[in-house]
Amino acid sequence: MPLKVIYERKKEEPERGVRTKLLLAEAHTNAPEALKTPHYYLHISEEAAQENPESGIMAAKPKLFYFHGRGRMESIRWLLAAAGVEFEEEFLETREQYEKLQKDGRLLFGQVPLVEIDGMMLMQTRAILSYLDAKYNLYGKDLKERVRIDMYVDGTLDLMMMIAVAAFKTPQEKEESLALTVKKAKTRYFPVFEKILKSHGEGFLVGNKFSWADIQLLEAILMMEELDASILSDFPLLKAFKTRISNIPTIKAFLQPGSQRKQPPDSHYVQVVRDILQF
Repeated sequence: MPLKVIYERKKEEPERGVRTKLLLAEAHTNAPEALKTPHYYLHISEEAAQENPESGIMAAKPKLFYFHGRGRMESIRWLLAAAGVEFEEEFLETREQYEKLQKDGRLLFGQVPLVEIDGMMLMQTRAILSYLDAKYNLYGKDLKERVRIDMYVDGTLDLMMMIAVAAFKTPQEKEESLALTVKKAKTRYFPVFEKILKSHGEGFLVGNKFSWADIQLLEAILMMEELDASILSDFPLLKAFKTRISNIPTIKAFLQPGSQRKQPPDSHYVQVVRDILQF
């Protein structure tokens, strides 16, 4: 059964059942060293939504419909992977596949990404991400934490969309756009997150708990390092953050070769998207 693993700082360890204690010990063995202190405990709960409690039958895995590349789906892949949720993918490779989804009424606004989960067809990237992070307890404990998570996530999404859009520009425009994106990351975005980490001294962006904001920031950092390998040289706390979050077991697995993480867009990906969406 998929497990939801939550890294949280606690002063005292709460009571747990025998099964949960066994799972805790196993997860702690694989936890990043930064979290193996007397003040950190791994809270593990079985994700009930993944199973029908009455029949004991496992629910279908989430199914993702998108192109065979990053685009707007990659953050969704990251979130599911970080939550330890297995998912299936159907890649759009022809205009006919796309038209069939439209004809079947599965694309609310005629757009992808599309995620089939919990008997629903979810569309619009932000709505999908919000549903998933709430479902897998990655969305803070109250409204104040959630609005901070939203602010940080939207900031990183803005940065990542600059990279995604650049792939569809002319070579000269792409080069100029990516150079500007690197500059903005260094002067506008990364200084903000460095300051946030310094201000509260915690290992995570919001409160003392691993959240969607941490996942999104790590994704943004790795994308920016693909453009400038030394981009974190002036941001020691972000550099430490990258190492710490990358070593969380589910994320570490997603970063390994052969995972469902996608490579940066190449000319073939760009052409397939253009052919299917006809632009």
